[in-house]
Amino acid sequence: MQNKLYWKISLTLLALLVILGIGYVVINSYTSNGHFQEVNQKLYQGVAQHLVDETKPLINGQPDTAATHDIMHSMMVINPSVEVYLLDTEGNIIDFVVPYKKVKMKSVSLGPIKKFIATKELEGCILGDDPKDPGVTKVFSAAPIMEADKLTGYAYIILASEEQKAVATSLFNSFILRTGFNTFLLTLIAALIIGLLAMWYLTKNLRKIISTVERFRDGDYKARIPENSKGDLTSLADTFNDMASQIDTNIENIKSVDLLRQELIANVSHDLRTPLAIMKGYVETLIMKEDQISAEDRKKYLKIVYDGSEKLQRLISQLFEYSKLEANQITPEKEAFFIAELIQDIHAKYQVLAKDKNIKLEVDVPRNTPMVFADIGLVERAIQNLLDNALKFTPVGGSVQLIAKIENKNVEIRISDTGPGIPVEEQSYIFDRYHQLEGKEVKKKGAGLGLAIVKKICEIHDSTIQMQNRATEGASFWFHLPAYQS
Repeated sequence: MQNKLYWKISLTLLALLVILGIGYVVINSYTSNGHFQEVNQKLYQGVAQHLVDETKPLINGQPDTAATHDIMHSMMVINPSVEVYLLDTEGNIIDFVVPYKKVKMKSVSLGPIKKFIATKELEGCILGDDPKDPGVTKVFSAAPIMEADKLTGYAYIILASEEQKAVATSLFNSFILRTGFNTFLLTLIAALIIGLLAMWYLTKNLRKIISTVERFRDGDYKARIPENSKGDLTSLADTFNDMASQIDTNIENIKSVDLLRQELIANVSHDLRTPLAIMKGYVETLIMKEDQISAEDRKKYLKIVYDGSEKLQRLISQLFEYSKLEANQITPEKEAFFIAELIQDIHAKYQVLAKDKNIKLEVDVPRNTPMVFADIGLVERAIQNLLDNALKFTPVGGSVQLIAKIENKNVEIRISDTGPGIPVEEQSYIFDRYHQLEGKEVKKKGAGLGLAIVKKICEIHDSTIQMQNRATEGASFWFHLPAYQS
């Protein structure tokens, strides 16, 4: 992959150099041709004036053919590239001496001629019409023809005839082919070598980044791009490192979740198996010894079976509820309601259970407790779970308190008990799903999902469940709900 990218860049560079080389040859050819014409015009700038000075090309506005043609021919013998024309004051051609007499135009434009005559020092080329090639302009020399201080015409000499152009083009093309091609080839090779080396150096960090990405792809999730390999690709390297860290974290989380899932299944299986085995045993006893069991024992066995089914129902209900909370399938339907009324209702429901266990259930809710904005069903479930735990671990003769108090713009809900408290080594795990308290003083164990469900409900309400251990005096749990702002 790295070599493929490198060679793609290299071929692109080669194509670019070839295009630049061709452009260089074309521009150089055009520039050289213009330079040649400029040199030719400056070199023979005064040839037309010399012709006018040596002879009288026009007499009374008419060409002196005998005299001028001899001089014109002599000039062409010395410089075969010239073409000599005599023009009247309107630019009409009245006489000429040119090779092969292929003149196709009857007049030429006087603008360039007048500009040439008025210019003392030429800067660049001045091009005029070529009578032998309509539409084509060439360098020339020109001079006015005067008779008795009166302008009677112009001497107009084309300095680059068709013959010269053909020869010059042939030689020039040969020159360009030899020098231009050799220069272009050497330049191309040198530029290509330098470019390849430069690209190899500039893509060094990119190759290191690609190598790191390939290691990550192959399973090395700790692979990161080091600082000295970032170079000019810092943004790309940092983005990859952040992405890799996030993926690595997600993988660890998935592993942790999978481990917890396995533990959850094992623990749930154990809790399901125990009551099922007990229920099955008593049902088998009732079936096998139907005629031998007294009415009192039958009622006792059925009560045990009923309690086991109740326990299974609660466990399954908790598992179902927790799974929906864990999967974010429960959307809270928040509304304003009186938390004091909800607490009083819950107190009334649990009062009977507390009396059966000889536990004192106390409620302390100020009269000015404001309404809260939350999901009343989920809040009720959280309070009930905390009360279930408090009553479960509070010994006979103990007490449980359900307290509400105002904290700034929140209402604090607190449940305290006088149970054995929570061992220090257990305190950091009690809100984990399926965690149960261990110890000789704990006789009853639940599914281990009660506090985990409370934690999830608090998170849905942007709150947290907190705990304070009071050693042998029990434990206290509390959370906050936002007061309703009308």
